[in-house]
Amino acid sequence: MSVIRVLLADDQRLVRAAFAMLVESARDMEVVGQAGTGAEAVELARTERADLVVMDIRMPELDGIEATRLIAADDDLAGVKVLVLTTYDTDEHILEALRAGASGFLVKDTRPADLLAAIRTVAAGESLLSPGPTSRLIARVLSIPGEPPATGGPDGLSDRERQVLALVARGLNNTEIAERLGLSPLTAKTHVSRIMGKLGARDRAQLVIVGYESGLVVPGDA
Repeated sequence: MSVIRVLLADDQRLVRAAFAMLVESARDMEVVGQAGTGAEAVELARTERADLVVMDIRMPELDGIEATRLIAADDDLAGVKVLVLTTYDTDEHILEALRAGASGFLVKDTRPADLLAAIRTVAAGESLLSPGPTSRLIARVLSIPGEPPATGGPDGLSDRERQVLALVARGLNNTEIAERLGLSPLTAKTHVSRIMGKLGARDRAQLVIVGYESGLVVPGDA
């Protein structure tokens, strides 16, 4: 059985301890390090060869966004995934975290079983982007001036690819996209891969950004 090596980054020691107990309770996971700052998170990601970092956004010295950006930009850490923790109602930096390279986000008060499921999802290479929170959160942060999209727009996509991109932006996975469009899951996956290639997107999280920033998806759409 493959074991997911998890690094926990949060400036609150009690929060880290609680998450560590939860992660260690799963047979397919182990905690390989705990960081109290973003700088520590980057260093431990390098030295402990973590598969995934559970990253709080608000930390001293170096916040979770900059730490995520450094990890994503380091070729030696190409396989390290980042799952960002947010308080949701107050954080307005989640889109910036996705731009920086995070593969998804999770609210801090999520259920324990959902946190473990999220770790497995992101470690497997999927983005964790729940439809409801994603649309509401991005609707708010898109009203804040920020960096332009790091990818191309959807103008060069086919009609089918634009349909798939819109569903990705709403948080649907490949199986759900296939069911919605009457495709096989493999065909849906192929469409997503081609879209990422055409847009120069790193992952599904960036496709979500393109979908909203281009206006292809309107916040609040079902």
